[in-house]
Amino acid sequence: MPTRLSALLSVLLFVVVAGATGGTAAAAGLTEAARLSAVYDDILNARFDAARARLASACPPAPAEACLTLDVAIVWWEIVLDLDSRSRDRALETAAGAAIAATEAWTRREPQRAEAWFYHAAAHAPLVQLRVARGQRLAAARDGNRIRVALERALALDPALHDAKFGIGLYHYYADVAPAAAKMLRFLLLLPGGDRRQGLREMTEARDRGALLRGEADYQLHWLYLWYEDQPQRALELLDGLDGRFPRNPVFLQRRAEVLDDYLHDHPASAAASRALLARVAAGAVSAPHIAEVRARLGLAVQLDAMAETDRAVDQLRRVVQLAPTAPAGALANAQLRLGEALDRLGERDAARSAYRAALASTSTGDDDASLRSRARAGLRRRPDAARANAYRLSLEGWRALERGDTSTGAALLTRADALDRDDPSIAYRLARALVARGDDAAARAALDRVVNSRRAVPAVILAAACVDYAALIERVPDRSQAIALYQRARSIVGSDPRTHAAATEALTRLEK
Repeated sequence: MPTRLSALLSVLLFVVVAGATGGTAAAAGLTEAARLSAVYDDILNARFDAARARLASACPPAPAEACLTLDVAIVWWEIVLDLDSRSRDRALETAAGAAIAATEAWTRREPQRAEAWFYHAAAHAPLVQLRVARGQRLAAARDGNRIRVALERALALDPALHDAKFGIGLYHYYADVAPAAAKMLRFLLLLPGGDRRQGLREMTEARDRGALLRGEADYQLHWLYLWYEDQPQRALELLDGLDGRFPRNPVFLQRRAEVLDDYLHDHPASAAASRALLARVAAGAVSAPHIAEVRARLGLAVQLDAMAETDRAVDQLRRVVQLAPTAPAGALANAQLRLGEALDRLGERDAARSAYRAALASTSTGDDDASLRSRARAGLRRRPDAARANAYRLSLEGWRALERGDTSTGAALLTRADALDRDDPSIAYRLARALVARGDDAAARAALDRVVNSRRAVPAVILAAACVDYAALIERVPDRSQAIALYQRARSIVGSDPRTHAAATEALTRLEK
């Protein structure tokens, strides 16, 4: 994931490449837009071999500099699929160097041709992104300024280059909202200031003028809506549009899962996105399937654990370990670390220690793995509460028994678990479900009351379900007003199971008539 500073310094990657082949190209005098547009669609759809095949026959008649520039974009998006890996850095540097040299020569031959300046900006942009990703901020800022200068020159020569205006809008926006460190770089390099509102207006207007530009623009804009505009739902809409247009690119669906987790804390929806990505992998409908599968399983494991389904999270993590992935970078160590933490929650201390050691053995000595190594060492030093871990494990065993229809075994295991840890709301909720199945409504209400009034953190999916189940029992007392209050609370909880939300809504419709 890029940082906010990286977005400022690499402002124009998406714009200049997309603009060079966008829907407004004919009006701006950019040549062979239709041919290059097809290449660009393949890039966004992560069909890189197809994109290279199209490029082989596109130039001529398209300018050779355009194909060199798009070749850099292909390498960049290959890197985006596994941004922490440095295996393709040299390839991008080589391709960018060739494109920059060629487009610079073009601007010298035809200094009054806007297209030449436009491609010159485009040739620099992927290299800026790479330098930011690798922590080379000063070099990135200098090259970013070269991009801005080239785009301004292109617009001065041809004001109809609306896609270049999108790039200028991006600069205006980020130059205004940038953190202090980035503003200091801007000052040192004598870069002009910005205007957040003006920039967003320019980006929105320019984006709407080109059909092709919308893909790259939407990806860039979704970061703005998350970081600065506090509009995660709008960001999700943009990602959904991208995923609909370019379903073979796993980045967009993976980003959906991450946004639902990081910004909305909607664990069921995030898990659903990861499952959808796994389904595409199984169907052979996604590019880079091995990377996509590993990311999806890791993401799904995180959500399952957050929903107190730790045993199923362990299944996903063990599958990743079995795959022994070399990509995405750091995935194996991450899986081992999370496996150790999950096993500790289940009271399997010896297996957890082995996983922590495996995580340490899978990391490098670089700074990128420092946080992971620290967590693994902390896991080895930790002394988990054995009684609490045993209670949690028993509760999951009891819950699985209930799911199989074995009420007697489930109730017995959950009763033992609750006796070991009376403060765990997930245990109390599952015990309540067993008690309802046995017909003991009074005891179930008492258990559910502990959940809805718990002082410990309760997973949203469990809290909402507890409110609905408690309300249903309260209706039998009857206590209509309390039941309504519980249903309303359930409906307001973000991150509940969609079926729970639907049940609460249906009950309120019935009770509030």
